[in-house]
Amino acid sequence: MPKGYILITEDVKDPAGMAEYGKLAAQTMAGSTLLSFDSKPEVLEGEWHGTQTVLLEFESVEAAREWYNSDAYQEAVKLRQAAADCNGVILHGLG
Repeated sequence: MPKGYILITEDVKDPAGMAEYGKLAAQTMAGSTLLSFDSKPEVLEGEWHGTQTVLLEFESVEAAREWYNSDAYQEAVKLRQAAADCNGVILHGLG
């Protein structure tokens, strides 16, 4: 079964709000691996959105989707979306 990945870009407007989001989100992240948290990604083409980028790995696409849609994480999402302009995708791993 292929791994699942969640990639989120965040243009942070309220650092204190993002800190609160981080505390709440961290409590929901069992079963995921934080692969990257980068405030200065090297842009190869086009323009990259946001002031920070997060890449999470899950055992499957379904596990990624279940985490994102969970009641616990959706409480945290409200804080993130209030503190930053965000884009997010689920990526399907190979294999």
